[in-house]
Amino acid sequence: MADGAIAWSENEIGALTAKVKALKASMARVIIGQENVIDSLIICLLAGGHALVEGVPGLGKTLLVKSLSQATELDFHRVQFTPDLMPSDIVGTEILEEDHATRKREFRFQQGPVFTQVLLADEINRAPPKTQSALLEAMQERSVTFAGQTHKLPKPFFVLATQNPIEQAGTYPLPEAQLDRFLLRIDVVYPTEAEEIAMVSATTQAGLKDAEPVMDVSTLLRLQQLVRDIEIGEHLLAYATRLVRATRPALTTVPAVKKHIAWGAGPRAGQALVLASKARALMQGRLAVTREDIAEMLLPVLAHRVLRNFEAEADGVAIAEILQALREHIRPD
Repeated sequence: MADGAIAWSENEIGALTAKVKALKASMARVIIGQENVIDSLIICLLAGGHALVEGVPGLGKTLLVKSLSQATELDFHRVQFTPDLMPSDIVGTEILEEDHATRKREFRFQQGPVFTQVLLADEINRAPPKTQSALLEAMQERSVTFAGQTHKLPKPFFVLATQNPIEQAGTYPLPEAQLDRFLLRIDVVYPTEAEEIAMVSATTQAGLKDAEPVMDVSTLLRLQQLVRDIEIGEHLLAYATRLVRATRPALTTVPAVKKHIAWGAGPRAGQALVLASKARALMQGRLAVTREDIAEMLLPVLAHRVLRNFEAEADGVAIAEILQALREHIRPD
């Protein structure tokens, strides 16, 4: 373990990694298919970050995050974002209360739905920027300031925000600086034919299953501590940093980046890549990061942090293609 790390016993590490496997199995009993999405959500949770999920309606995004909260015994709130949603609808507001005995009136802060442990922000791009920024500030600071008073959010605090990629009318796209606050961007794709048949069969019968609780809050917080203590070699730390720096057109030696990227990722992307790689290593039952961990987390970490130029958009060059070229060009020492 790294310098200053918590002392971990072999028995505790074994028990914690077993809990991670049980969490995935519990969610898989409810969510048919979507293994990569389940893995990415758990990685995000273990790393203590937030997730931005993109997918068309009907792919089970709400069920996905609800199952996660059930399996981890975390409080869960869902907010449907709409154009008339106000910041106070998210973070809360002050109400005037009267003491019936003394007739004294005073303001009391009424907490909003953000005061939970798992928050589903459904179609976040449908709310105006002022409302979006209220949520994103809470995500970053893990607290809400109202009328000069700071109110801490619960621990852990996990936000899963969804976007519908096929609808543009009446939406307010998140600025790049705010997208950077999400640890991962996860794409939810259509299921295979076999998965879809199983899904239709399971959801049209009586007795729909819930995820079985397999992890409590204290265990999850302990796992988040363990993720921070996962080993990463200096050469892999340098490799992750070089990958991020190579997304910047002025610095890169990757032809695809020079040609198709207008703006590269900032230093926060390097932090996210290392942290997500540590969480993936733990999910795989390892206490050290490998090159494969970094390579696998490259797309979900960087997909929303690099900006394509006009030429790339006009030619239909996807972010995934550019990042694949980046991965092939930049090698660890």
